Amino acid sequence: MSGLKRIESHTVVLAASNVDTDQIIPARFLTTTERTGLGRRLFADWRYGADGAPNADFVLNRPEAAGAQVLVAGRNFGCGSSREHAAWALKDYGFRAVISTEIADIFRSNALKNGLLPITVSEATGGWLVAHPGAAVEIDLERLTLTLPTGPVAFELEPFARHCLLEGTDELGYLLGKMPDIERFEAARSG
Repeated sequence: MSGLKRIESHTVVLAASNVDTDQIIPARFLTTTERTGLGRRLFADWRYGADGAPNADFVLNRPEAAGAQVLVAGRNFGCGSSREHAAWALKDYGFRAVISTEIADIFRSNALKNGLLPITVSEATGGWLVAHPGAAVEIDLERLTLTLPTGPVAFELEPFARHCLLEGTDELGYLLGKMPDIERFEAARSG
């Protein structure tokens, strides 16, 4: 996982509220422990018809969605069951951040552990983003700012999660990086 410091992208807006993890990645695709390949299954029941053809009306199938790294979502994004595959699918598709006025706690935790940045914003900021699909934004993780065409907005992120994202590591990687300190401590105690 590479470090995440800055994202400059246009947005894709999925304004629906209460988008649960089964809508993000339907349960029938949870047969793998691989993190790759799930992007093509992202929002599968909305992106594709029963015949497998792309639904031209779905936002991710529109030409303006191409290359977007920031998903703007409606309230209560990622609710429902705990499935890490939801974060994997979003990241594999190419999203690096999800912005909403409310993000479910378990989804937030899974996203952070997998290098996907969940950002919670005020109703005013969320409303502006929903009303301006395709807006150019810049996310600066070092400064904890989301810059819109109207100016910067601060966001909050737990310090350890921020550290892991900036360094491109997860909890296990962080602990493994402390192995020399752990070994010195153990040697001092046993000697």
